[in-house]
Amino acid sequence: MTKTNPVRSLSPGEIVFLGTGTSHGVPVIGCRCPVCTSEDTRNRRTRCSLAVGLPEGTVLIDTPPELRLQLVREGIADLRAVLYTHAHADHLFGLDDLRVIPQYLQAPVPVYCEASVQARIRKAFDYAFEEGAPAGGVPQLDFVTIDTEAFELLGAWVTPLRLKHGPWDVLGFRFGDAAYCTDVKQFPEETLQRLRNLDVLILDCLRHESHPTHLSVDEALAIVELLRPRRCYLTHLCHRLDHAAFSRQLPPGVQPAYDGLRIQTELMPHPDGVRKFSLPSVES
Repeated sequence: MTKTNPVRSLSPGEIVFLGTGTSHGVPVIGCRCPVCTSEDTRNRRTRCSLAVGLPEGTVLIDTPPELRLQLVREGIADLRAVLYTHAHADHLFGLDDLRVIPQYLQAPVPVYCEASVQARIRKAFDYAFEEGAPAGGVPQLDFVTIDTEAFELLGAWVTPLRLKHGPWDVLGFRFGDAAYCTDVKQFPEETLQRLRNLDVLILDCLRHESHPTHLSVDEALAIVELLRPRRCYLTHLCHRLDHAAFSRQLPPGVQPAYDGLRIQTELMPHPDGVRKFSLPSVES
């Protein structure tokens, strides 16, 4: 029997923070610090992921280890595509939870990523690509290789953004007037130019102390001062940042994100000549 999609789509421009924590998650295993033992639910941070409502459906950014819990918590099952920022474990290793999505799409899940990410997926999840693997028992994926060229996705214009995550090249993404830049230490000049005139900037901010692969609080605020988005939400937060106390330290227009936060922004239609890929239609 064909299963129908049980949950409504996100509205165009609706953004849901599925996870906002560092690679350890918060609480950290074995830690008894004030944040890890806090009763404030905003201090409970699963690994980073984002869901974005586009005109023709919802796109997921990254598949962290808690993906199933995140999607069930937020009532999201209508995923039409997945984008990957990079292939580190905290952004990738929930991929197996995508197994159910083809039942709603009646087709493999379109996965947009760089060639290096596809190679890591094929290695880490090799069982999904074995000949004769049962369709319902493994993730069914349809890879689309991307780089930093803008492309059309679900009726919107998506611009991949080159970021430097310490020694690694990773991607951020801009959707209309909103941009998502997690896991970043340095911004190439071309990327800074692509981040002008933002309504919403979602930005990496690990902790107050310096880190070799992530922005510190001061570094993140310097990027905010440079780009001057109308709103900025800080993500990939570690257990050294208490939500309430940190919120009071931040300038107007800047706030820490938290798991389950929903915001709204505007989307721009894709321009003529932008790269286009075909997606499967959804059967109801």
